[in-house]
Amino acid sequence: MAFSRQTDWTLFTLLDQHQLSLREAMGKTGAASDSYEISSSEVLRTIENVIEDAILCLSRNEAPVLILKNRSNWGNIQDIFYTDTTHFGNQRVVDDIITDISCMLKIPRRNLHILSTSKGCIAGNLSYIEEDGTKVNCTCSTTAAVSSNVEGMRNLITDAKFILIVEKDATFQRLLDDDFCNTMSPCIIITGKGVPDVNTRLLVRKLWDSCHVPIFALVDADPHGIEIMCIYKYGSRSMSFEAHNLTVPAIRWLGLLPSDFDRLNIPKSALIPLSKQDQSKLASLQMRPYIAYQSTWKNELDIMATSQMKAEIQALNSFSSDYLSRVYLPNKLQFGGWI
Repeated sequence: MAFSRQTDWTLFTLLDQHQLSLREAMGKTGAASDSYEISSSEVLRTIENVIEDAILCLSRNEAPVLILKNRSNWGNIQDIFYTDTTHFGNQRVVDDIITDISCMLKIPRRNLHILSTSKGCIAGNLSYIEEDGTKVNCTCSTTAAVSSNVEGMRNLITDAKFILIVEKDATFQRLLDDDFCNTMSPCIIITGKGVPDVNTRLLVRKLWDSCHVPIFALVDADPHGIEIMCIYKYGSRSMSFEAHNLTVPAIRWLGLLPSDFDRLNIPKSALIPLSKQDQSKLASLQMRPYIAYQSTWKNELDIMATSQMKAEIQALNSFSSDYLSRVYLPNKLQFGGWI
């Protein structure tokens, strides 16, 4: 069913109900609205403790020992490498060192005043002030880059009824071209352009802490897209020690769903067989502990495993070039088509 502005009065009914249920759930669990901020004095004291332990070992003619938790590389740190490229050799060396230090101290790298360049974009009903005083007014037709200092953002103002996380930049740009934000106003759309960088994840969390509106994910119906959605919702292994600051468990899967293949009669020519790599990734997703607690998500993964097929969001173009923005998303949002 094509969306019509004449049905405006019912558009956000289920979204408002969903928002109310989210806030009630937060009240019952006693969840804090803001993530814990680490003061400069706490950061310095933690570093001093490590140095003191090292000096104490040396005073006893013992080799200092630095205990690092196991973690993998995130690959977001830039700039430090270029101050001494000969010494570091390559960017990954710097990334590993910074992430190891952050993990060892149990302090986010941003609190160590190490910021990374953002790749994400945001658009829609939102305005804020950067730490340096720059005023940013996002609109429904132009994009703003995700700040490289998300925690420095202040005075966030929005009337958004929902936030839509879009996996791919191409889909994000298409929604803007189709005037989706104005049609579904007020809303916010954001993309991390694939696997999200830390700043994009921080911004999604900051928006959740600030306004507590429903947040939905629009990703490809394939293991890679689902993995990206899980990073926003549950976190990644590489940054698991900081998951509490980078995730929003309240995120819901809006689409594309494997069950949509049959429900919408998507042409078989628009579907793609799972590769061996896809099958391996899917099996890994199915074994993750949090999937066991998400029965509806598990069902969708089972559908994909049974059909051995996947689809990109662009598969909806087989109906019409604007089917995603004009029909699919409006109906999903109006009639509660999320899981």
